[in-house]
Amino acid sequence: MHAKDSNPPDGGYGWVVVLSAFMVMGLTAAVLKTFGLFFVEIQQHFDELASTTSWITSVTIAVFHLGAPVASSLCVRYTHRAVVITGGLLAFSGMVLGFLGLNMIWMYATTGFLQGLGISFSWTPAISIVSHYFSRKRALANAIASAGECAFAFTFGPFFQWLISQYGWKGALLIIGGIQLNICACGILMRPLASSCLLESSHSGTPSGNGASRIGKEDKSPITHKTFNWMLLRRPEFVLYAIFGILAAMSFFVPPLFLVPLSYSLGIDESWTASLLSVLALVDFAGRLSCGWYANLHITKPVHLLTMTITLISTSLMLLPLANNYLSLAIFTGFYGFFFGTTVAVHITVLADVVGMPDFDSALGLFMLIRSTGGFVGPPLAGLIVDMAGDYRAGFYMAGATLVLSVGFLVTLDQFQQKKERGRQNNTKPEKSTLTYPSLHLLKLP
Repeated sequence: MHAKDSNPPDGGYGWVVVLSAFMVMGLTAAVLKTFGLFFVEIQQHFDELASTTSWITSVTIAVFHLGAPVASSLCVRYTHRAVVITGGLLAFSGMVLGFLGLNMIWMYATTGFLQGLGISFSWTPAISIVSHYFSRKRALANAIASAGECAFAFTFGPFFQWLISQYGWKGALLIIGGIQLNICACGILMRPLASSCLLESSHSGTPSGNGASRIGKEDKSPITHKTFNWMLLRRPEFVLYAIFGILAAMSFFVPPLFLVPLSYSLGIDESWTASLLSVLALVDFAGRLSCGWYANLHITKPVHLLTMTITLISTSLMLLPLANNYLSLAIFTGFYGFFFGTTVAVHITVLADVVGMPDFDSALGLFMLIRSTGGFVGPPLAGLIVDMAGDYRAGFYMAGATLVLSVGFLVTLDQFQQKKERGRQNNTKPEKSTLTYPSLHLLKLP
């Protein structure tokens, strides 16, 4: 398969790629988001503590992030299409082997490690290739692609609950694994651009000529930096954003994990509990699309928009434990879901602004790698706090407090960028004056 032109088309076949990414988001992130429905079933089956059971999700999240740099490197060598197909097969294997349910260690290795690796190898290339296909409409395209997570989670909530009631949690895992095989079909549709496929651009028999050699130079150099530019770790603005990512990851995966157990503790019926996840997905979907549309207008600086949404999420999480019935819990869940959606829609765009598109692929892999520490620590820490407090509300308070801390790093990042921009402007002004002043002085000479 030949790679297409390296210039982002900002439309055309790019919308097919967006649709494919939309499906991949739903078959990966949405499954992870609704896995809380299995939490109580697995905990009761193995008779384990909440903190022990939560390590399944923790391992999945950690491997999902740790595999991102590997997935980015493989995309360069084997194309995004090949990596997504591989990810689909890994996700399928994780669920099918999890069906055996031998012991908790087995669950860590299958629905934890294999599923996490499958999600990483599917999610990372899907997000990356969308950014390569779009430039002016990148924020909107990313928002639409990421909205697949919400659209699928909206139906997966009641559907997974029905599967568990009909076939048990083991049978439900087997069926879900079969559904995830559709990731492979989505990967086939992800036709590579020349700028996203170093192997093809460097080894294919392109005709010689000025235009071809110019495209080759543009493709080869940025890709090398995108994939292997570890020097991003020495850039203060990237480090600040990475620390924000760690704190955010510690918080983001806690609410979906403990929302179902919290509703059970309030005496809410199982069918109504499943609908909470649908409410969460619906408002999340609305938040992503509305924020993507607004960010595409370029009215508000993306980092300012992100700071505002994170502040609103932390407020929502602090208020959510005040709920004492289904209606109040659904309302607070709705607020959290909407603001979470706005955050997801804009945070990739902020990363691109922080590092620039030439380093975007490298930055995405490194950001996911660093953020994995937060995803790995967050759920078990929340589970430990829940076990100590004897109340699922404590997990939400922990998540809200951690997000408050993350806001401080976003504010610091914004101040650093503004200071850097002022420094660039000040450095250009003297250059102009030194060029013009002597010429004016010479005009005064006789």
